[in-house]
Amino acid sequence: MTEQLAALSTEQSDPRYRRIDRLPTEEVARLMNAADATVPAAVARAIPAISAAIDAIAARMGRGGRLIYVGAGTSGRLAVLDASECPPTFGTDPELVQGVIAGGAPALTRSVEGAEDDHADGVRSIAELGIGPLDSVVGVSASGRAPFVLGALAEAARRGALTAALSCNAGTPLSAAAEHPVEVVVGPEVVTGSTRLKAGTAQKLVLNMISTITMIRLGRTYGNQMVGLSAMNTKLADRAVRMVAGITGVDPDVARPVVESAGWDVRTAVVMIEREVGAEAARALLRTHGDRLDAVLATDPGSA
Repeated sequence: MTEQLAALSTEQSDPRYRRIDRLPTEEVARLMNAADATVPAAVARAIPAISAAIDAIAARMGRGGRLIYVGAGTSGRLAVLDASECPPTFGTDPELVQGVIAGGAPALTRSVEGAEDDHADGVRSIAELGIGPLDSVVGVSASGRAPFVLGALAEAARRGALTAALSCNAGTPLSAAAEHPVEVVVGPEVVTGSTRLKAGTAQKLVLNMISTITMIRLGRTYGNQMVGLSAMNTKLADRAVRMVAGITGVDPDVARPVVESAGWDVRTAVVMIEREVGAEAARALLRTHGDRLDAVLATDPGSA
């Protein structure tokens, strides 16, 4: 195992950075910035694989499935972060997109020793969620060989779920275990083996794509507007009003009371204005069209 880990590109030591402890702060910052600038190109090379995974995930979620990310350490924290942003951004139920981290909630803020090496716990994490054939499970591991994640992916596959993998090395065991492997090979880190750096950045970019594009495919946006957002604070409430005004063309002062009467639901407010109906009728129209605002607005008002 030691020899296998030592061979990983993310574990290599880059000679360009061997003396960074003796360099001025600004020079180290520039070296890090230059290293980070290589990440988007690595992600770009993986876009065909990322896109195929997203289409497969969206297809299952469109039939009622969930999206589950599973990771350990930095990968797990990024997975939980991406999942936790879906309810406020897209108005999803917290159960729809979930992040599972080895070691559980305590591992979000501190290292839980040995958690990522527990294959059996990865299996249990999937069993406890009651994963089934409509669900999609994405294993996230920079090395591509974390036993916890491998256990989770194996159990998800056994239960008939769609499996995808995101790693930052080539030819990983995690890729071999997944229907949709995504490998974003970023190479050695500025600080040897610290995969919270380039690898972490790459994972964040790909997770952004997976959740965002999946939600776009599911109709959780209208154009580039996050019409499913939860207006839970003053900033988001103001954004909701501006969004409704922008989509419908009415003045924000006209939009605000409509948004308020719609319970701060952007889609409902837009339908209320565009179809000149009350909140309940607007919600009924949205339900009829799968909660897709584009579908409601594309329908002839006379036939709705």
